[in-house]
Amino acid sequence: MAELRTAMDRLTDQYDHVPSAALLADAGQQLHKITLLADEAPAGRAQRALRALQADAAALMGQLIWDASQRRDHESARAYYIQSLEVARHLRDPTAEGHALLRTCYLALYGATDYHQGLHLALQAAQVTRGTSQALTGLALLHAAEAYAFLGDDNSCERALLRAEKRLEASNSTDAAHELFTPTHFGRLAGSCYLSLGKYDQAQRFLQDTAAHMQGRRKSRAIVLGNLALASIRGNDLDAGLAVLNDAIDELQGTRGGGGMNIIFRAARELRPWRNENAVQEVQDRLLALMEAA
Repeated sequence: MAELRTAMDRLTDQYDHVPSAALLADAGQQLHKITLLADEAPAGRAQRALRALQADAAALMGQLIWDASQRRDHESARAYYIQSLEVARHLRDPTAEGHALLRTCYLALYGATDYHQGLHLALQAAQVTRGTSQALTGLALLHAAEAYAFLGDDNSCERALLRAEKRLEASNSTDAAHELFTPTHFGRLAGSCYLSLGKYDQAQRFLQDTAAHMQGRRKSRAIVLGNLALASIRGNDLDAGLAVLNDAIDELQGTRGGGGMNIIFRAARELRPWRNENAVQEVQDRLLALMEAA
């Protein structure tokens, strides 16, 4: 059991450093092995531990598939999240259930752009985990805030951000989902919220501070930099936007993170009014090279 958990932790740790496509085979083999062992194990503590690991492995597979597909293969990712959700509910494990719901929320918010469904799933995750994990409840409320921002609901977004901040501040190392939370989560999501609400100065402040403090999370940092580039471009600060876009491309060179790729190409599309500028053409050339290498 310890060996299986170590293998899973190793795959999870690699997520932010290498392309997800390179991890899919190993992650799939681990999930298959864990599922077989859980099916064969006698009822009791050992089987429960294997089922809990199965829920985590299925969630990781969904994450890897979605990222490797540049966030296009929603259905395959959803199938794994459903597997994780069903196992969590079988175990009556609210933390694992909330994690699976939150992962499914991401598909709605950042894939299908169904913001109402994403909001529903985020609030459901927060409700499920409110008695078991301050960290996961806080993360769910952060994504609820982002859903409100996507929907243009400024007041509800601010209230959700405040509730999320209180939950996250109350979290500690004994939290059941402590490993899912990092200190930069709040700034990353708050910055994204203010970007969506058109509050570009606030977005830049949060995103700049967050990017400066992110260490080792290259895929996540590329997303933050992509949003920061958008905030700069929409705030008519072209030089800052181009500088940040170049940094984001550097982060994506070895990781091919789907979220970051989508955001930097969105930012590049917003550079069209300046397409004849040499610096803009250089960024476009770097993006084409990045696509060709993918």
